[in-house]
Amino acid sequence: MSEQLTAALAAEEAAIYAYGILGVRLTGEGDLTEARAAEAAHRARRDALISRLSALKASAAPAPAGYELPFEVTDRAAALKLAIQVEDGVAQAWRAVLPASEGADRATALNALIESAVRATRWRRLAEVTPATMAWPGKA
Repeated sequence: MSEQLTAALAAEEAAIYAYGILGVRLTGEGDLTEARAAEAAHRARRDALISRLSALKASAAPAPAGYELPFEVTDRAAALKLAIQVEDGVAQAWRAVLPASEGADRATALNALIESAVRATRWRRLAEVTPATMAWPGKA
């Protein structure tokens, strides 16, 4: 399970980085409030994962100083597109934890998957992307 948790940690760290980039391209208080809340949620998940991996005596590679974005983020539309992609990626990472976990770890993974899927839906609605929801969040 530590391998899947390590992958979830990497996804959370990448999300934190992405929100730092896309946040400056968002407009309006609603967009910014949503981005701040999402980044805070990913930071909390990251911190919890670091603690959990430490308790499992598992180590993870340190987060890189930067990430290569899948496309240039120059405006609100690109920022929304990146936010959707980030949340879908985080959901995918947490989905992989589900079959390898049980008990509290499984509940944590399921909650993280749901929260990322909900955030992705919110971003899709703001971007006016249809459908706004996915039948199987986190499915590759």
